[in-house]
Amino acid sequence: QVQLVESGGGLVQAGGSLRLSCAASGIIFRQNAMYWYRQAPGKQREWVATISSGGSVYYLDAVKGRFKISKDITKNTVYLQMNSLKPEDTANYYCSVSGTWGQGTQVTVSS
Repeated sequence: QVQLVESGGGLVQAGGSLRLSCAASGIIFRQNAMYWYRQAPGKQREWVATISSGGSVYYLDAVKGRFKISKDITKNTVYLQMNSLKPEDTANYYCSVSGTWGQGTQVTVSS
């Protein structure tokens, strides 16, 4: 059974930084692409970033140059480093793998 647990969200001022973590269990971590999504109030969930099993990374245009996805295979954990945060980044952030979702972690950016 795959389980994902996100952490690291919080309240930050515009221009600040946060690092989200997603600890995975029940999967062969190195064989799976990992994803970050976000959902703002009243909006649909949107894809934010992907890290492939081989380490290739992909980003939503709106976060390119500000967010960085990475993973630590020894810890079965994927990270999302978020810099230069903007109020429009406010959302609940979720990690996902193989159709499984975590519970999400809230990020709120004040102006």
